[in-house]
Amino acid sequence: MKYTRMPIEKESPEEIGYENILYNLSESSVTDIKLGQLHLNLNGLALEYIGHRGNTALRKLIVKEFTNLNEQHVLLTNGAAGALFIVNTALLGANDHLIVVRPNYATNIEVPRAIGCEISYINLDFSTQWRLDPAKIAAAIQPNTKLISITTPHNPTGMLMTAEEINEIIAIAEKKNVYVLMDETYRNTCFTTPYPIGAAGSSQVITVASLSKAYGLPGLRMGWIITQNAQLMEQFLAAKEMIYISNSALDEEVAYQFYLQKENFVGSIQQQAMTNFGILQNWLQTEQRVEAVLPQGGVVCFVRFKENVRIDKNRFYDSLLHQYQTMVGPGHWFEMPDRYMRIGFGWTNDIIFATGLQNISTCIDTCLE
Repeated sequence: MKYTRMPIEKESPEEIGYENILYNLSESSVTDIKLGQLHLNLNGLALEYIGHRGNTALRKLIVKEFTNLNEQHVLLTNGAAGALFIVNTALLGANDHLIVVRPNYATNIEVPRAIGCEISYINLDFSTQWRLDPAKIAAAIQPNTKLISITTPHNPTGMLMTAEEINEIIAIAEKKNVYVLMDETYRNTCFTTPYPIGAAGSSQVITVASLSKAYGLPGLRMGWIITQNAQLMEQFLAAKEMIYISNSALDEEVAYQFYLQKENFVGSIQQQAMTNFGILQNWLQTEQRVEAVLPQGGVVCFVRFKENVRIDKNRFYDSLLHQYQTMVGPGHWFEMPDRYMRIGFGWTNDIIFATGLQNISTCIDTCLE
């Protein structure tokens, strides 16, 4: 595999330095939880190799609301990124064909590229409200198609697929005997996703999710794969064992203890995000030089400059970061023109978020051509 660094990671706040960003609107998750807030009991934890599938009790909790799923259908991974890497490398080879939605979180595209498989892109469009048309998936199927890769709620647009759209894609996959990878990392983030996880609906579907985006625990690196297909699970387990054997005992225990009390945090997390969402809506109504399709899931919105707005985009992003210490996610992070920008509304408090939006407006003033 040929690895190439992704712009979204090269230019991330972690690489630039959080101390250089006062108004961070680039984050795609909710506010990070501090360890002391969890009131953990870790004194009896042995720092040993642990079960390769992951903490059994935690796996049970993850699928407890689904009657046709149990812990045997869950594999704990090193974050959702680790899960996506396992799924793609286990299922795709250079002679296989992938259908993937674009724009997308970079890993969903760059890992298959590194594998060297053939890729067909289903490009979402602002003019159709970022909706995914299942008919385009069906039309892209080839004899060597192995995997359909979709994301819902979608990053970076916040588009949420309907149950009918999901069922249409599952029907296509079952008819053509291909798998569906559903990246559902944003499923429990602030808005309500009104249907079961994809893996509960068919053995052809593989669900990937994590604790990072919805709960503010990206530092735990705790994600998972869910599938009813025992043969696929064995492949994914083999991949995990070859890459890193098992997860960190510490990460899994912290994740388990958090999951037992997660409802204590959900209310305040959602309240902050939805307060900021209201601020975003008001800003979009008053800032006439940009436009957006309001998200239905997650904590991100894909805003764009209106077509008649002439602005030096390179200067805008550079000035926004270095002069106003404000950061957003430029379009090229998602293989889109820099006319687009992703704004995250879940990570900061309302005062910082509102100031960051005002900084965007002020920066536009100075960069118009």
